[in-house]
Amino acid sequence: MHGCILLMVFLITEFQSSSAMKLDPCSAYISLNEPWRNTEHHVNDSNGKPMCDEHVNGEWYRFTGMAGDAMPTFCISENQCGTQAPIWLNGSHPTESEGIVSRQVCATFNGNCCIWNTSVDVKACSGGYYVYRLPKLGVCYHAYCGHFYDICDVLDCRENCLDTGECQCTAGTTLGPDGQTCLDVNECEWNNGGCSEICVNLKSSHRCECGIRRVLAEDGRTCIDIEGCQSKNGGCSHICTMTEAGYQCECPRGLILSEDNHTCQVPVQCKSQSIEVAVPKDLAGGLDLYLSNSSCKGVSNGTHVNINFNLRSCGTVVEVVKDKIIATNTVTGIPKQMPGSNGDIIIRTSKLLIPITCEFPRQYTVSEGYVPNTKSSPLEMLGKNHGIFPFALEIFKNKDFDETYRETPPVLKLRDSVYFGVEPLIHVDGLESLVENCFATPSSKIDEIIKYYLIKDGCISDENVKQYTTKDQLAKHYQVPVFKFVGKDKKEVFLHCRVVVCSALDERSRCAQGCRRRMRRSLESENATHMENRLLTGGPILIDFEE
Repeated sequence: MHGCILLMVFLITEFQSSSAMKLDPCSAYISLNEPWRNTEHHVNDSNGKPMCDEHVNGEWYRFTGMAGDAMPTFCISENQCGTQAPIWLNGSHPTESEGIVSRQVCATFNGNCCIWNTSVDVKACSGGYYVYRLPKLGVCYHAYCGHFYDICDVLDCRENCLDTGECQCTAGTTLGPDGQTCLDVNECEWNNGGCSEICVNLKSSHRCECGIRRVLAEDGRTCIDIEGCQSKNGGCSHICTMTEAGYQCECPRGLILSEDNHTCQVPVQCKSQSIEVAVPKDLAGGLDLYLSNSSCKGVSNGTHVNINFNLRSCGTVVEVVKDKIIATNTVTGIPKQMPGSNGDIIIRTSKLLIPITCEFPRQYTVSEGYVPNTKSSPLEMLGKNHGIFPFALEIFKNKDFDETYRETPPVLKLRDSVYFGVEPLIHVDGLESLVENCFATPSSKIDEIIKYYLIKDGCISDENVKQYTTKDQLAKHYQVPVFKFVGKDKKEVFLHCRVVVCSALDERSRCAQGCRRRMRRSLESENATHMENRLLTGGPILIDFEE
């Protein structure tokens, strides 16, 4: 009898869990009904700061009420939707039969319809409306837009024709799933709108644009090369100078030329413990500069406004994109309410938006003896000179993993245990790591012929290796009995561990896959490229071997 009761409880629990997991977003969503979200709402500087979607956090949402019927699928001008950089859907809405689809959303600023973008999930519901899974925004001032679409006209049937009651939409629009709303047609989805390079969808129409150093020809579709500074300033964002070989772009004092050799940008220093931004006073004069978290404010030194923050502070968003860890934030300038102490009594611009990006590699190798050197240095990884990400391979004194060997390398006996782990020197939410390979060598050389694998392809290779749980998803802790390599002269052991960093929310990442016995040769080759010049070698530990 008791066994039957337990079985019923298990089945009921299983059924409830399964039902919760399959909840239809068309019936489980959060309404966005704020009037300021509508495309007709213009930011008025006299009404205070622009709006920012700080509370949107990856849930399913539906636009209702005065916010509009759905997201606009055409470029929205800046300072609309109650914010500086309005976000619109860069693609058509799906049909009900398509289910959940992924679409790009873009933010408009400084005349660029897609200065920033990310992906959202969209679903058409049987009630004639749409729901959207909107990710959390790491920048301000950005907000998701809503739009009131036109209601179609019913055919006015006269004389002997048959009145079918079908709706007719105007050119550039198509009938929505509710049979009444006329949705915008995204002409850019078919043959790129006839554009040779960039197609930008507009309300009921579209336009063609060109990349750097290119302009539209007379047909409005084809792009041609710019000839010198006379044509649109040579494509330079600031100063264009003619030279014997042609022309070159230059920047005002305090700005640097970006990798495209045409755009001037604010210098950013990406370090392991901090990100440093220095905005020239001429650019920021009369403006107070803030990061996404408005409590983080710039400080002027007379020539620049300096803003320092790190991966964990000031609203910094950290994401994993392909082979990189990307940290983003945004510097926003708001007109000062009172004259500043530095003589700022006028302003030359009413807005300033500076996207800040730091990139770090996500695959790397750390090497260490059983114990680190007396002064254990963190591994500094260079990512195209964009930044360094701090990790170290540490050896601990016991299974509490709270004290490392710092003063002198210990001498361990074969009956002892080694407690080691990969440790991040700063904690970053939303990331996790996987120790993909970990092997021992009798010397500090990573290409040593003699290797003994403790972990291979994410799998424990030595059954004596024990893994401990950690509070930090980036940290990994292990215990293994002390061993030495065969030979009287081999009394040193070095560890080398290859680690992969992934997004904790990505269910298909390498970290989520865990143990994977067979790896593609191409992946091994790719990982090998990350090993070059990214090693930390220390130790060694002396093995007290009693013969």
